[in-house]
Amino acid sequence: MNKIFLIIIIASFSIVSCTNDFESINTNPNDPTSVGPEFLLRQVIYNLGEEMSYEGFVAGNLLGQHFSMVDFNLFDRHALTDPQLGGNPWPVLYQNLRDLELLLSSLEDLPEDVHYEGPARILKAYAMMLLTDIYGDVPVFEAFKGFDGIALPSYDSQEEIYLAEEGIKDNLNRGLTILKATNLSSSLEGDILYDGNTEQWVKFGNSLLLKMYIRISAVSFDPFEISELYNEGNFIRNSEDNASFDFTDLPPNSFRMQQLRDGDFNLFVMSETMEEILSELDDPRREVLFRPSGNDGSFNGLLNGPDASSTSISVSDYSLPGTIFRDHTGDLDANFITAWEVEFLLAEAATLGYIFSNPQTHYENGIRLAFEYWGMDLPAGYLEGAASFADSEAGKIEQIITQKWIASSINGYEAWIEYRRTGYPALKNVSASLNNGLIPRKMPYPAEEEALNFVNFSEATSQIGNSINVKVWWDN
Repeated sequence: MNKIFLIIIIASFSIVSCTNDFESINTNPNDPTSVGPEFLLRQVIYNLGEEMSYEGFVAGNLLGQHFSMVDFNLFDRHALTDPQLGGNPWPVLYQNLRDLELLLSSLEDLPEDVHYEGPARILKAYAMMLLTDIYGDVPVFEAFKGFDGIALPSYDSQEEIYLAEEGIKDNLNRGLTILKATNLSSSLEGDILYDGNTEQWVKFGNSLLLKMYIRISAVSFDPFEISELYNEGNFIRNSEDNASFDFTDLPPNSFRMQQLRDGDFNLFVMSETMEEILSELDDPRREVLFRPSGNDGSFNGLLNGPDASSTSISVSDYSLPGTIFRDHTGDLDANFITAWEVEFLLAEAATLGYIFSNPQTHYENGIRLAFEYWGMDLPAGYLEGAASFADSEAGKIEQIITQKWIASSINGYEAWIEYRRTGYPALKNVSASLNNGLIPRKMPYPAEEEALNFVNFSEATSQIGNSINVKVWWDN
């Protein structure tokens, strides 16, 4: 009887003990249920920079006609619903926007980490801008409301995405407010852009705000706002301030083109558009961006979009991408926004009278910084030759955008977006167009969107279909 009683007591204590420690005992310490903001910040910076650098090279550079493709090139012929090596930035941008939403929502329970909100909102605005500038109207405001029971988000107009509450402008202003109020002793772990320097993040945010004002200036422009921003003067103005991080020469953090097999890498060659523009300017950056052709050592470009099934093309006749994209990617950066881009934005703003400044000074500063970005000194006489600043307003804008286009050879989507906004530089009709000879004005929504969000997709495309030839809001 006593033995039985003792067993019951021991069992009772065991049950109480197991019950009290149940959660800790049954929680795997190596499988966390939440992720700290520092890990999400690092993940978004690296993934967004790496993925969009790759996308910009293999797809954006075809749309912007930096490169041409010799085969497997339906995308280069503007069949944009047939991405091959790239051409589908939709999941990249939505994945990173989702992670930023997770970061922001986690801060509600982590008051000690509220300073992470500033960088998160700057990056959110950056990703939203890319998304809507590439695709036009897209789901944004309901896109991450799954926990609220919204599984099928409606589409938002590009104007709303830019200007409405929780839109691009609002996120930039809120992020800048947080950053300016942040105690500099607060640690920003995971910041692979600026190593926790919030003053640099303010420059990044202001530079992105300037870019936003210029991009939408044809349809929404407040001279007071841009003048106030310019007078503050706190932009990225030198290469040390660039919002960028370095690739390495070898995997896993090399530029992804370095990791492709030779046959895929050698599908890309200099475009005829790039050849003509660099030749006209006698621009030595072709020696970094491209390799001489195998036959005679010259730099030769191929007209975009050839029909490889009916045209015999020898890769050795054309210039392959430079070693910086393949053999020496440690010299290459993934960039979000740079000093040269800011100077060209200021040059355009000054040319159009948006700010009181010397446009030629900004233009020439932009060129110097762009050469520096690509590891070259500005050649003597370059600014006095074909690149000398024009007299007419239209000539000035063409030169500014063309120089920005050349420098954007790892950010091809940006170059294509700026072409759509300004018409510069003049792109060529592709050789065997599958889009009736038209340069696309936006990317098509991916097939998965029609399948998974059919009702809202159908409403968004009811008037124009899933057309790549319809201009977005700011594209006048």
